[in-house]
Amino acid sequence: MKQFLTLVVKLQPTSKQTQLLGDTAQAFADACNYINKTVKHNLTNRNSIQAVCYQDVKEQFGLTANHVVRACARVAANRLTAKQKGRKVKHFKPTSFDCDARTFRFVETGYLASISTTGKRAKIPMRVSNYHIGKLSGQNPTSAQVCQHKDGDWYVHIQLKSDAPKPIKSDNVIGVDFGRRDIAVTSTNKSWSGKEILRKRDKFNRVRASLQKKADATPRRRTAQGNAHQAATQGTRSTRRRCRQILKRLSGKERRYQAWLNHNISKAIIDEAKQSQSFVSIEDLTGIRERTNQKPRNKTERRRSNSWAFYQLRTFLEYKGIKEGIEVIAINPRYTSQTCHCCLHIGLRNNKSFKCSNKACGWIGDADLNGSLMIALVGQSVRLPGGSSLLACSIDSGLQKARAV
Repeated sequence: MKQFLTLVVKLQPTSKQTQLLGDTAQAFADACNYINKTVKHNLTNRNSIQAVCYQDVKEQFGLTANHVVRACARVAANRLTAKQKGRKVKHFKPTSFDCDARTFRFVETGYLASISTTGKRAKIPMRVSNYHIGKLSGQNPTSAQVCQHKDGDWYVHIQLKSDAPKPIKSDNVIGVDFGRRDIAVTSTNKSWSGKEILRKRDKFNRVRASLQKKADATPRRRTAQGNAHQAATQGTRSTRRRCRQILKRLSGKERRYQAWLNHNISKAIIDEAKQSQSFVSIEDLTGIRERTNQKPRNKTERRRSNSWAFYQLRTFLEYKGIKEGIEVIAINPRYTSQTCHCCLHIGLRNNKSFKCSNKACGWIGDADLNGSLMIALVGQSVRLPGGSSLLACSIDSGLQKARAV
């Protein structure tokens, strides 16, 4: 099994190289827009698109042959994604272009990125960290994407391909319950509180709202008599400019903190699974935002719910699991938080506490721990030939294996 890892490395081009990258990105975007406009929209196969427009694109936009091929492939991929969502591809922005083995080459001596452009081929130094050096050492990447980020600088997204180890065959399982109060709770009674990320999110929201209000403040106007007229909101020109600068600096800080936190949580779970020779069972929460947003809630609660990064944590668990040979399966979460893991009867959940309604059992404890134990049981059950048949009550639970990685 092949695993793909993308490294984002900052480029340090000269002014001439920056111009070359910008011109290439513009030509690449123009070519994509031309292909999308002239080729029939029902064509989503890159070979079919390339057969129709290759020669015209190559003559009009000054791209190399390989860049033309990659432009056809990008249009095809975007059309396929849009088709699955019931939409159409509208426009391509000149902020990136794709490269293959002929248009991109990594030079380990000096850590240079050799990139083909519409002009001459440019060898651009990369700003590498120890992490990048460790990952790129001895590698010969064959594909990359050159992108201009929001900060205006150029980066190269290098795709590294490696052979993943075979998944560990084991009957041991670690169940993981996702939540907002506790980001993750495992069936081994380990948990990561969500209080700190909630506090930071609320703080960032207040700071952004305050800065945005000041940045959008209406300047003072003078009346016909020459007197200063105070607008509804105050603020000098320098104050508004400073607020916009701070907003730009804070952009992405909350997102980076959330990613750092999810990386730590997923690494700890996968490390524990590797040590205990277990696979990991998680909840498939696809579509939960659409369901919860239908409920009447205040603005603050809606913002907190929509900023819950459960899918990012799942993605991190999956790709780290592939790397370490740990299988990660997703199950249908229906009734897992309401079912007692001891007797498999429906119980009563009240915030963080759970009480089994079966008098013969009567288990009382942490609701998230009970949920993670139930997820572990269901995850172990769905691996059996007959599938899951755990619930003791007559409910069509639909608990099943969602996806195996």
